Amino acid sequence: MRPALRSRLAEELGSAVRVVQPLSGGDVAEAYRVDLVDGRTVFAKTHRDPPDGFFSTEATGLGWLVDPGVISVPEVVAVDDGVAGLDDRPAFLVLTWIDEARGGVGDEAAFGAALARLHRTGLPGFGRDDRRTTGSRALPNDPCDDWVDFYRDRRLVPLRGLAADEGALGSTTLDLLDQVIVRLDEFAPPPEPPARLHGDLWAGNRLVDATGASWLIDPAVHGGHREFDLSMMLLFGGFGASAFEAYAVEWPLADDWRRRVPLHQLAPLIVHAVKFGGGYAEATDRALRSVLTL
Repeated sequence: MRPALRSRLAEELGSAVRVVQPLSGGDVAEAYRVDLVDGRTVFAKTHRDPPDGFFSTEATGLGWLVDPGVISVPEVVAVDDGVAGLDDRPAFLVLTWIDEARGGVGDEAAFGAALARLHRTGLPGFGRDDRRTTGSRALPNDPCDDWVDFYRDRRLVPLRGLAADEGALGSTTLDLLDQVIVRLDEFAPPPEPPARLHGDLWAGNRLVDATGASWLIDPAVHGGHREFDLSMMLLFGGFGASAFEAYAVEWPLADDWRRRVPLHQLAPLIVHAVKFGGGYAEATDRALRSVLTL
C-alpha cells in the first residue's frame, strides 16, 4: 500500500494501520484487508487514476441499496474521490469487513426473496436522478421515463460507439446490433415502474458470510427493468435455482422473461468485449441473433 494512502486511512479512520493484506478480484481498483491498531478490520480500495466521482458514486449506490432495509450491504466507513495530480490525496473507499464463509453456501431462497423486495422499492425513473455515470466506461444514466429509451440511448447506442471505436465487435455483429437498436420496442419486456437495480449482479458482487447471509457489493445502481439483474445473475452463474424460485414467489415475473435474457445480457457482454476481448465478441453476436428471433 502506498504510504500516502496508509497515511490518509489513518487520518480518516482515527487509527494507525497495523497490517495490510492485498486482495485479488478487481479489474480496475486495488483492494486490501486492513487491520487497524485499534482492533478494527476494514476493507479498503483505491484507484490510481479514477474517473470523476468514482468512489463517491459507489458509496451513494451502496446507500441506495441499504436504504429500503431489505438487503444487507457493508457500511461505508470513509470515502474520498481524491484530487487528480496530488499524490498525497489518493482516492479510496473504506467499508466494514465481512467475514466470508470458506466454501459456504448462501441461503439462496432468502437472497432471492430479498432481491425481489429491493427491486419493488423502485426508483423515480429509469437511470439516476443525480445523472452519475456507470462503470469505467462512464455509461450515461440521465433519467428517462421509458425503459426502451433508457436501454437504447443510455446503454446500447453508447456501447455501439465504444465497440466500433475500439474494434471490439466485427462489422457483421455491429450490423446486428444496429437492427436491435432500431427495433428495440419490439423486444421490450412488459412495462413496469423502474426497479431499484444493483446493476452489476454477478456472483462476485455477492458475499456470503458464515451464517449463509448474502451481502451486496460493487453496485452500479440505477432505475431499470428488474429482468436485467436476473439476467446478469444468469450470465456467469453462481446463483442457485432456489434464488430464482423464491424471487418469483415474492414478486412473480412475466411467464416469458427467460426468453429476454439475451436482450438484457447485451449491455454487459458488449462492455466485456470492449474491456477484455476474447470470446465476449462471439457471445455478443450469439445474444444478438437470439434477440432478433424473439
